[in-house]
Amino acid sequence: MLEHIRQWFERRRGGGSLHCDPEQLPHPKAAGDQALAKTRLIVLDLETTGLNPSRDQVIAIGAVAISASVIHLADQFDLILRRPELDISETVLIHGIGPEALTRGHETEEALLHLLEWMNGDPVLAYHSAFDQKFLEKTLKQTLGYTRSHTWIDVADILPAFFPDAKTGGAGLDHWADYFGLEVSERHHAAADAMVTAELTLAALNKAGKHGVITLADLTDKLRYYRRLKSMHRV
Repeated sequence: MLEHIRQWFERRRGGGSLHCDPEQLPHPKAAGDQALAKTRLIVLDLETTGLNPSRDQVIAIGAVAISASVIHLADQFDLILRRPELDISETVLIHGIGPEALTRGHETEEALLHLLEWMNGDPVLAYHSAFDQKFLEKTLKQTLGYTRSHTWIDVADILPAFFPDAKTGGAGLDHWADYFGLEVSERHHAAADAMVTAELTLAALNKAGKHGVITLADLTDKLRYYRRLKSMHRV
């Protein structure tokens, strides 16, 4: 993976500075009649300096692709950004990314360009996706001037929508991982969290297929219905 990224950076530079032309980047794909069993899905997780998108910053990106209902270990993204100017004193014990790692990380512009090309406009899934979406969209806009809207799907909605009777003891990623007996290699590590989220996603999509949810549009419709029911029960 790291060798592939290094070669990509060298090709992209072409002996000079990077230039971002949004028109040359892949266009985001809308949720339509794409078959879930054949669609490439990006499962993403971020590490940040805090929880406030307006104040805090992204410092690491981890992602893995699901294609043909399989997690492809060769199709991953795992980078720490070079941001030595950031204060990580309040969160370093959570994500374990210290000043030295931020000094040796990849240049933010290069990493984001590579991420967008690697994502190829495919739908993005994350656990509590609103958090990752806000942070990533802000970072893309600030760094690249990139403002296109990708299709985002919340795995925290997918799981209870298809396993409504699951007794997890809570709504967190760890609760669902324990429920399915999944081993999380390293919590609060972007790539590891993305991997366990992808495994949970596969379990949910397998259940979805048995209930006639076979396209991306079917899935988004199901989640819209689930959120509406949840909102009604809160009233």
